[in-house]
Amino acid sequence: MANLDQRKHVRYSSTAKARIMGINKIEILVKDLSITGGCLKCHKKTEIRTGARYSVEIIPEKTAGIGKFDLAVDFKWVHDMGNSIEFGFFILESPKGKLFQRYVDYLSWLSGTRNDSAL
Repeated sequence: MANLDQRKHVRYSSTAKARIMGINKIEILVKDLSITGGCLKCHKKTEIRTGARYSVEIIPEKTAGIGKFDLAVDFKWVHDMGNSIEFGFFILESPKGKLFQRYVDYLSWLSGTRNDSAL
């Protein structure tokens, strides 16, 4: 796994929920997100394969005032943390790019940092 200090884009903490299309209905949380990737977390075992394309629906928290959107992702790693599982992913495309960008900008604003991708 890459050193977090060497990432090109800041990962912002999130309280959004997510659904992975084609996976049984389990609660999945968005741990963090950037314009290029992120990390999901859940508390039940699930069959996620690395190197496979998935569609992930992101449901932002109500306070964001942003509608849900889909991301096409490639899961790069899966870590079993004992009481939870984390999935790291790279974003391949965002069909509703404006909603996604608004959400990343919202997370940037919450964290108090500037999102250079919006420049």
